[in-house]
Amino acid sequence: MKKVSLAVLLSLSAVASAVYAQSDQGVTMSTDPAKIADVESRAQALQSRQETQRMTEQTPSHKSMHHKKSHSKPADSATQ
Repeated sequence: MKKVSLAVLLSLSAVASAVYAQSDQGVTMSTDPAKIADVESRAQALQSRQETQRMTEQTPSHKSMHHKKSHSKPADSATQ
């Protein structure tokens, strides 16, 4: 019985904290052109930053382009 009541208590506290976290402001709408322009410029800056980061991750480094394994065979002492 104690395990069930503990599980219910934990569930209720998780739900209560989720409701509290979402009740602050949430999503708001604005018709102010200055705020809209600010949000759009921030979104464009974030998008360009993510694109440049993706491009740098896809470009192979100079070291990895010239890495070669040596395929030399060890000398066999039985054939000499």
